[in-house]
Amino acid sequence: MIFDSKSGKFLLIAGPCSLESRDLSFQVAEEVARIADKYSDFLTVLFKGSFDKANRTSIKSPRGPGLEEGLKILAAVREHFGLPAITDVHESHQCAPVAEVCDALQIPAFLCRQTDLLVAAAQTGKAVNVKKGQFLSPYDMKYVVAKLREAGASEIWQAERGSTFGYGNLVVDMRAISIMAENGTPVIIDATHSVQLPGRGDGVSGGDRKYVELIAKAAVAAGADGMFVETHPTPEKALSDAATQLPLSKLESLVETCLKIKNALA
Repeated sequence: MIFDSKSGKFLLIAGPCSLESRDLSFQVAEEVARIADKYSDFLTVLFKGSFDKANRTSIKSPRGPGLEEGLKILAAVREHFGLPAITDVHESHQCAPVAEVCDALQIPAFLCRQTDLLVAAAQTGKAVNVKKGQFLSPYDMKYVVAKLREAGASEIWQAERGSTFGYGNLVVDMRAISIMAENGTPVIIDATHSVQLPGRGDGVSGGDRKYVELIAKAAVAAGADGMFVETHPTPEKALSDAATQLPLSKLESLVETCLKIKNALA
């Protein structure tokens, strides 16, 4: 087991939205590894980076290095920094090769009901982090979790990342943390995707990163077992999710704040 919520630790999944390059990935991983070491008594940490952003708004948007090169970067991060790795899978055939490198697989929110993908991810024997779709009630996540369990998933985490609120906006209902926890798995907050403004950019998703910390703190106060956060040295220059990624320089402060809230409620 990678993460046991009963241990009292906090689950942190952090890294760039896209594995833009080996150098960028190493720069982010170095800071994530430093935080993991400094707070090792309180955190379980995974490095996250996507090899393919398959659901970009525009066909002209950069998607990432691809499966082969992306897995090389993730393998190098694991070896060099000793961080467990997690990445998104979009199609069933990607699960087996990803599982050869990564410690956990992530199901994107848009794909959380895709049965074949869920089954393939579960059958790898690796932990699976599944994001609640923006279109889905938190009550309906019990069916998603059931699919993973029926397929033999070794470890399941659920992630709240906001719900569609009219056009081009998301809202986070903090009751979802408690509702999803009834499914018997850890629940984490996706603090950066929750502040997206879908379709509000020019062919890209917009967002407002100033609310990342607010969403994260509120979710921890509501009982979240961990946090997913995309982070970049210069978010405004990022190839994807430039409007929502947290500046890398602010990651430790956010983690420390969340740990203080968690400890205050213990």
